[in-house]
Amino acid sequence: MGPQQRMKDALQRCIDGHEDELHGLSRDIWSRPELSGVETYAHDRLVRFFSQEEAWTVEAHYKLPTAFRASWGPLLGGGQGEPPVLNVGFLCEYDALPGIGHACGHNLIAEVGAAAALGLKAALESQTEVPQPVKVTRKCRCLNNTLQITVLGTPAEEDLGGKIDLIRAGAFADVDLVFMAHPAQQDASFMPCVALDEVSVKYHGKESHASAYPWEGVNALDAAVLAYNNLSALRQQLKPEWRLHGIIKHGGEKPNIIPAYTELQFYLRTPQVKDLCDLKAKTEACFRAAAVATGCQVEIIYPSHGYCNILPNATLANLYENNGRALGIQFQNQSADFSGSTDFGNVSFIVPGIHPFFYICTDAFNHTEEYTAAAGAEEAQLFTLRTAKVLAMTAVDVVCCPALLRQVREDFRLAKLKQET
Repeated sequence: MGPQQRMKDALQRCIDGHEDELHGLSRDIWSRPELSGVETYAHDRLVRFFSQEEAWTVEAHYKLPTAFRASWGPLLGGGQGEPPVLNVGFLCEYDALPGIGHACGHNLIAEVGAAAALGLKAALESQTEVPQPVKVTRKCRCLNNTLQITVLGTPAEEDLGGKIDLIRAGAFADVDLVFMAHPAQQDASFMPCVALDEVSVKYHGKESHASAYPWEGVNALDAAVLAYNNLSALRQQLKPEWRLHGIIKHGGEKPNIIPAYTELQFYLRTPQVKDLCDLKAKTEACFRAAAVATGCQVEIIYPSHGYCNILPNATLANLYENNGRALGIQFQNQSADFSGSTDFGNVSFIVPGIHPFFYICTDAFNHTEEYTAAAGAEEAQLFTLRTAKVLAMTAVDVVCCPALLRQVREDFRLAKLKQET
């Protein structure tokens, strides 16, 4: 048995040994669902989890009120001629949805990130018996003295795009690879999450008595309805994989008052972020046409960060599948029409990474009450910790083999280039 396999065995034993602790972490977060940006309990719980071992350097409220950073390993590389530190990142999410709690299983994402980080640390520590330094020219080299593990708690994925704020604050500047996994209905090394923009449209008209003198009013509800119908007509001319969907958030006060104010909220999605500009131009024309037709004034606002599509990384995906099969995961054919969105897409444009999906013993769909129950169920634990093992095993492959690391970085470069052409 080679050192790489011994490292993988060690990380599996470590994760199994922390099973109860990791399950408790996930269950506690699941039991106290918190919305985007206010995940104070989840933040504190994760900070305590990593602070209980002195080996981790933990920074609470890291760049955002409910973000954190836990680090293990050297802060700087070795001496002259030695390889620099390779910083491997694991991401935790932990925000919930309004009304239905952890219906997207972010408590399990937090557990996977924490478990995988513990596993990789144990794998590296298990190799202390390997003579140091091991030459770079060897097929497998231990990076125990030159590798850093970073766990980032990334809040507000469901609504505000916390990872984008962390990117802008420099939280990923020293991270070389990123790993996370998301619960779903199947195991998949990659599904094509799409680019997303949220748009808020506000119409301003003039109130009047709807029966006595309606001619004195300027009906903002008419503008909202026309805009909604304009978009419905627009769909016929959109590319099949483009999506736009939304609601009328505010439609007036009383039937006998001509509404002076209405508001719509829409999501716009395209497979690639570069296509969003075209879709935004088309939808804005619909919004402005409704204002012209009714005499209203219109505000078109993009209130939150836009989410990019996820860049694929074939090398990481293949490694993940190989390690997953070794632990009994059966991967289905990759879905070509998945239309979810995540701020991990923005991370994937600046750091090579992987965002696989994993089955948790339910056929329920995310963002439903049934999925909330499944995310907190005991049955989900086997699949969650197995996924954490596969993520950590994939990280072992990359950090031990320079050729794989170079290929991961080349895949990243080519994927970005493809997006620009």
